[in-house]
Amino acid sequence: MGHQINPPAPAAFLSSLLVDALNNGMGVFEMGMAGTAMERVVIKTTAKAMGLGDYADGFITSGGTLANLTALLAARSAKAPEAVWEEGAQSRLALLVSEESHYCIDRAARIMGWGDAGVIKVPADEHYAMRTELLEDYYRQAQKDGLTVIAVVGSACATSTGSFDNLEAIGAFCRQRDLWFHVDGAHGGALAFSGNYKHLLKGIESADSVVMDFHKMLLAPAIATALIFREGNQGYHTFHQRAQYLWADAEQTEWHNLAKRTFECTKQMMSLKIYAILYAHGLDLWDAYVTQMCDLGKTMAELIEAKPGFELAVAPQCNIVCFRYVPEGAAPESLNALNQTIRQQIIEKGDFYIVQTMLRGKAYLRVTLANPFTSKEDLETLLNEIVKS
Repeated sequence: MGHQINPPAPAAFLSSLLVDALNNGMGVFEMGMAGTAMERVVIKTTAKAMGLGDYADGFITSGGTLANLTALLAARSAKAPEAVWEEGAQSRLALLVSEESHYCIDRAARIMGWGDAGVIKVPADEHYAMRTELLEDYYRQAQKDGLTVIAVVGSACATSTGSFDNLEAIGAFCRQRDLWFHVDGAHGGALAFSGNYKHLLKGIESADSVVMDFHKMLLAPAIATALIFREGNQGYHTFHQRAQYLWADAEQTEWHNLAKRTFECTKQMMSLKIYAILYAHGLDLWDAYVTQMCDLGKTMAELIEAKPGFELAVAPQCNIVCFRYVPEGAAPESLNALNQTIRQQIIEKGDFYIVQTMLRGKAYLRVTLANPFTSKEDLETLLNEIVKS
């Protein structure tokens, strides 16, 4: 219940053994024909769950950070006023994103040379979701500052709190302003497979690109991340390079030659461990697992609210829960140090593994409930341990 990573399903981790034994790269089709075909099945299945339409396409890549960077490079290719890949950047480009977004969005913008000004942080509300009513104001201010905003990134969900941005509102704003709409669904994109929680992703179907990790909420071993484009051909415009030793025509859109769209050339056969879950269990396992973990987040919130001396940061929407211990009579200025000390003592004792985060200057304990064998009794024991610490 520490960081955002799930226990792998047996079919998936046994497949990882086979992947390493075969050692097939997947940059071009002839290197990994079976893996490439399985990858297409996985991507199309995921795109359908998200409602992205028949023309959606994408690939699996090495983690959310690389996937988000690749998506924003595609946004730059589609929306920048000049051909940056060929001519270099002539404009001061920027994106809009929630102040609660994952740090990799900020990192991607800086890698692309946009600098500090290129990442425009929109304030979050009391639930730690983007205040979408401020998008127009921040967009206009960026224009006055000489910036060309080309994209808005929605968080599904915010890393610290598990809060979901209003994707429907962000999508509508992007259509109005002809901006690229990207969704960082590294953690919460998996809710597309849950009948009970899919509503939190309402609006994702209008995104130009979506990122989702299979190793956070879908029982795959790390590391495997989907990057899906609603218009599949958009994925080919990111990189334009000749490589005669790999393919004959650099301009041809070939779904089966994955290195035309990915950073990786010697690309690991990540698809097998995800395909194995689908083959062995179908979509029912993902529905059951995601739903159970999100339900457990609500259960923990109920326990916290019922137990004296505890405080929730925000009502959890998924399996991420932030809370802190506020014993009666404790001085407000002592609470940060108290909760940080509690966390350290819990870690050193070794029965539980929890982490911490800072929310608007306050230290909170944080858990990501990812083990289907975690029980309500386990959570009660954790809270009792915190009181004793």
